[in-house]
Amino acid sequence: MKSITIDGQIRTEFGKKATRQLRLEEKVPAVIYGGATEINFAAPATAFKNIVYTPDFMVVEAKIDGKVYRCVLKDLQFDKVSDKLIHVDFLELVEGKNVIVTLPLKFTGAPAGVKAGGKLVTKMKSLKVKVLPKYLRENIEIDITNLELNENVRVQDVKAENMEIMNSPRIPIASITMTRQLKQEEAAAPKGGAAAKAAPAKAAPAKTATPAAAAKAPAAKK
Repeated sequence: MKSITIDGQIRTEFGKKATRQLRLEEKVPAVIYGGATEINFAAPATAFKNIVYTPDFMVVEAKIDGKVYRCVLKDLQFDKVSDKLIHVDFLELVEGKNVIVTLPLKFTGAPAGVKAGGKLVTKMKSLKVKVLPKYLRENIEIDITNLELNENVRVQDVKAENMEIMNSPRIPIASITMTRQLKQEEAAAPKGGAAAKAAPAKAAPAKTATPAAAAKAPAAKK
């Protein structure tokens, strides 16, 4: 499990004036909740860079006034004009207490449908799960080796041990679609049975009159 350390200081002053001063010092206010007490602190904006601007999931070890708090990123706030980070929320990890987090998906294997000429289309990049801190991991692996053309992997197909997946089970995660070239090749290929249908039917053999039928037939006039 990847982790990052953030060094911060407890906030003793609040309000717009105090917050403005923090930003002038290029610091970002943050809060840790979910534990025994709520911890309000501030840290340099650069300290949050490696956890904010990455798709990876990691645990944060926040060192604040001599204490270490293990937590995970919960929410971010950015300035609407400058797009600068202005506030960070963390959720403290407490042993024996479930947390809800979003874990990235990692696809493994070469899909059979891609080998057949199809294209892999990923529709989800992460899943929301409820899990105990001791079972947290960097990602959820999904083996798509046996995924064929026009098949989907859905949320309900994911096996994540010791986790409860919170997403709707019928949502597709990834699928193998036909490429334009493959569609054209299928359209151009002769369809089975078409030639047989187009072939002319053989003429039925002429029937030979039986002796009884010949006897009943009227004699030709001379």
